[in-house]
Amino acid sequence: MFIPLIGVTTWRTTSPSGYPQVSISEAYVRALDQAGACPLLLPTGLDIESLQAILPRLDGVLFTGGGDIAPAFYNAPDHPKVEGVDLERDRLELDLLERAAGEGLPYFGICRGLQLVNVGLGGTLYADILAQRPGAMNHDWDADHPRDYLSHTIEVQPDSRLAGILGQSSVRVNSLHHQGIDRLAPGLLPAACAPDGLIEAVEQPDHPFGLAVQWHPENLTAHEPMRGLFKAFAAAAARRRQDSLSE
Repeated sequence: MFIPLIGVTTWRTTSPSGYPQVSISEAYVRALDQAGACPLLLPTGLDIESLQAILPRLDGVLFTGGGDIAPAFYNAPDHPKVEGVDLERDRLELDLLERAAGEGLPYFGICRGLQLVNVGLGGTLYADILAQRPGAMNHDWDADHPRDYLSHTIEVQPDSRLAGILGQSSVRVNSLHHQGIDRLAPGLLPAACAPDGLIEAVEQPDHPFGLAVQWHPENLTAHEPMRGLFKAFAAAAARRRQDSLSE
């Protein structure tokens, strides 16, 4: 059985001794491994030449969560609630998304990854949902609850790729974000919404696998529908590699 190679974006942290580190939550690695894929960590500091060398070897890309995207990338002013910005990470991932979206490379975005997909394809974000979206519910349950806490339901579009993967029209999810989609990018379709109408999942039509979700399914792999997301992504990545080998 072919095992697809998935590039996984990372972020910067600092060790207790003060040394810079490349980091990622182990939950992403475990979720991909359980789905039958092999994760390859992509350091934030990669230059374009290195990225160009790696990209042809990848069968898919996972855009992970993390700090906020710089508002300048979606033509918005700075906001006091924006935090954790890493311009080098933003530039690397936006370039990687452009290539994946344009070249048919399967990609899956999670939380920040959904926001990155929307920004990269021409959409905008709420810099802070509660401050900028009247009537919005709280979407940031990170501080006071475990990461697998199911804070609200989402309604899934019945004709979407997501509906086919989850096998459900409504599902409960965790919610660990303070930003979200404001204007949807013209190259995307909404696939699910929260009770307050905020878009919770998007898809790129006519793409082998272009999907992003606002929640964190890597922390919900005890639930079969969430494992199904990673299995579907891994299967799409494996098909791409098999198709390339048969050409």
